[in-house]
Amino acid sequence: MVGVRPRWCVNRILGVLSSALLTCFTVAALGATAGAGVVTPSSVISTAESAVAKQASVHVVFVAHADSPTKTETIVADVGRASGTETATEGKASLVITVSTTHAYVSGNPSGLTTIFGMSTSDAKKVGKDWESWKAGTSQYADLKSDLTMSSVRALFPKAKGTRLTTEASRGSTFSVLKWTIAATSSTPGVTNTLTVSSGATTLPVMEVARISNGAKATTTLSGWGERLVVAIPPSAATIPSSKITG
Repeated sequence: MVGVRPRWCVNRILGVLSSALLTCFTVAALGATAGAGVVTPSSVISTAESAVAKQASVHVVFVAHADSPTKTETIVADVGRASGTETATEGKASLVITVSTTHAYVSGNPSGLTTIFGMSTSDAKKVGKDWESWKAGTSQYADLKSDLTMSSVRALFPKAKGTRLTTEASRGSTFSVLKWTIAATSSTPGVTNTLTVSSGATTLPVMEVARISNGAKATTTLSGWGERLVVAIPPSAATIPSSKITG
């Protein structure tokens, strides 16, 4: 049985994924008021979470880079409320995951299935060029659905306690910037996270940057909120139930 792992989140990059050019902003301490009161980390998080809950879909691009050894993983995903799809690449390894309301599917080249998804070599050979599938109701389906639906976006938000808030101005627009840290443990490096949230008519996350103490860095950008999402389902003749792969 394959251990399904979160992909475009901090747990996916700890100890694995340090350089990428980001847009330069003017940063200032937030001291203004908005609406009914003072803007705080808690109010920004709450407002953005409510805005995300109203969205039907979002386009996500995740790029993680490590220098030692040199490694870059890229994930392009379109996630909706009950379905989604993503394509992941790392060097020559490639993988596609699709989730519908009834099944989850995975396909890729041999290195994509083993290196990115964590499948055994023998199971990857059984899948070949087809798609392994899991039915709704299984734990594997639930894990993949959690990764490729809007719940994965909501998981980007930190707890208000310990989160700092600043503002950034860029190209005539103002953004709220949330920053927090995750302490290192005996088995994982520390992480500093920065989540940029749009201000004004829409309050939605646009970028998260995770800087890991081992030198790795991951950037997640979000765009295309509410655009129509079409998920292509693999033909039944090209799918193999997981029970036939893992026995």
